[in-house]
Amino acid sequence: MKKEFFDIYNDDHEWIGTAPREEVHAKGYLHHTFHCWIVRDTPDGRKVLFQKRQTSKDTFPGYYDITAAGHLAAGETVADAVRELEEELGVTVSLDQLIPLGTADYENRGTAGGKAFIDRERCFIFGAKLDLPLAAYRLQAEELTGLYEAGLDDALKLANGEIGEMQATGILSEPRPASDAESFACTVSLQQFVPHNSDYYHTVFMKLREL
Repeated sequence: MKKEFFDIYNDDHEWIGTAPREEVHAKGYLHHTFHCWIVRDTPDGRKVLFQKRQTSKDTFPGYYDITAAGHLAAGETVADAVRELEEELGVTVSLDQLIPLGTADYENRGTAGGKAFIDRERCFIFGAKLDLPLAAYRLQAEELTGLYEAGLDDALKLANGEIGEMQATGILSEPRPASDAESFACTVSLQQFVPHNSDYYHTVFMKLREL
C-alpha cells in the first residue's frame, strides 16, 4: 500500500513540512482536512446525509461521520480534496457547487487497532444540496460501511441534546449495483458520531438549513 503524506503545521498554522499519515496521528501533528455535508429536500422535509466509517479506519472506526471527508495530502489544496465525493460516494461535484460553511479546529485522542492516536486538524467545511436518493450513490467499501440520512431538524435536536436518538434510513456499501441497494431503518445517537468540539454539529446543521 502506498504511504500517505500530509502537510503539517505549527500552532500558528504555518507550514512546517510533511510527515507520513501514521506519524501525523501518532504524534499529533496539526494537519488539514476537508468536510462536506450533503442535504436533500424531500416531501418530508430536508434530510442530511452521513456515513458510517469502516471498521479498519485508524481513527474512530465504525463511528458515524460527515457525508464525505478526508485529509489533504501533501501539496493538495481544498479544491483538490473535492475528489473525496467521487471517491467515497461516486458523485462528481466541483468546488463551485459547494457552499463554504467556515472552518473548525479539532483535537481528539483515542485508540484504534490497538494503537493510540492524537488527531489535530483544521477542518475546511462545505455544504452541498444534491437531490439524490441514497440508492443513487456508489459507496467506496474500503472507506465506509454505509450511507444514511435523517431529518435535518431531528439532527439539530440531537446535536442540541433535545432528543437522545433519531431515526435514520441507510444503505450498506456491499459490492452490488446501486439500483439493488436496499434501504433500512435504524436508530442513531450522538454518542455514535465522531466526537467534535461541543458546538460543531449544532453550527453545521444550522448552516445547512440555509442552503
